[in-house]
Amino acid sequence: MEKHVMNDQYGVEDLLEQEKYLIHAYGTFIPEATEPKLRSVLTDNLNDCACDQYRVFTTMQQKGWYAGQNADANVLNTAKQKFSQMHAELGL
Repeated sequence: MEKHVMNDQYGVEDLLEQEKYLIHAYGTFIPEATEPKLRSVLTDNLNDCACDQYRVFTTMQQKGWYAGQNADANVLNTAKQKFSQMHAELGL
């Protein structure tokens, strides 16, 4: 039987997962909210969660607990062009 030990890394990994879950939940709830003040509160909370998630992520990277991978410049440029085109097609 595998035994899990609670340590700093395990706790921070759990925190990162919780922030991701909250971001997903707010992303689901915001489009459903019809009252402007509620949408504003949910949007503010989403932004706060995104900032918190990034702080946790960078902490994990600094400690070597999350190995990020840099994207190739061509991949980034292709994605940027794709979303710019979609944005223009939608008239935004």
